Amino acid sequence: MGRILGLIYGLAAYVVFVGTLLYAIGFVSNLVVPKSIDSGAPGPLVESVIVDTLLLGLFAIQHSVMARQGFKRWWTRLVPPAVERSTYVLFASLALLLLYWQWQPILEPIWTVHSPVGAAALDVILWLGWGMLVVSTFLISHFELFGLSQVFARLLGRELPDPKFHTPLFYKRVRHPIYLSFLLAFWATPSMTAGHLLFAVATTGYILIAIRLEERDLIRLFGDQYRRYRGQVAMLVPLPGRKSGGRTGASTSSAERNLL
Repeated sequence: MGRILGLIYGLAAYVVFVGTLLYAIGFVSNLVVPKSIDSGAPGPLVESVIVDTLLLGLFAIQHSVMARQGFKRWWTRLVPPAVERSTYVLFASLALLLLYWQWQPILEPIWTVHSPVGAAALDVILWLGWGMLVVSTFLISHFELFGLSQVFARLLGRELPDPKFHTPLFYKRVRHPIYLSFLLAFWATPSMTAGHLLFAVATTGYILIAIRLEERDLIRLFGDQYRRYRGQVAMLVPLPGRKSGGRTGASTSSAERNLL
């Protein structure tokens, strides 16, 4: 019975995550969704900045603290290890849903691209970012990353394989294509408002901090193998002259289920 309940819980958490991700696309892009990053009546500037910063900080703290190994060791004393990842995904989704709900728009324009060609190019980059995000999750075991593999393995009485290093596709050119995808999606807009800029700057800062924390854990997990990979492959921007990670045998693949 417990295994079936775990499976139902994992499936429910995944459905919430998918809905949250789809809403994120509309929220950042100001498309379709009832409340987006620039919709609604703006409030007092200082109040809006404080509220938005607190919402972003809440997500950053949840996302980072629950991903650390020390927290996971403590947390799995309270929840079954098989649903730990699903719980993490659910809490992250709830933090984002709160952000969407309570976000205060700050509509002062920062830049507006009037050229149809320039605006179209930024839209292409935005959709490239979202597309690369989805592809990157499947390159590193999408269903394990979001908790489904764990609950199915528990249901079937199987053990998940140990984390392995490899560099599929994007991981040959950058170490963190998922974070790169978010940066493309958050910054590529023909109309940048002050609120959108606050969101982009804050998430960029969080991403840079998160990368340092994750790579520290990855070095602890994989040692010199990851150090060689880090020396050969760029962090976020593929640079000319950097070697491909293809021969290193390195990737944050299934290790990311533990570290993200």
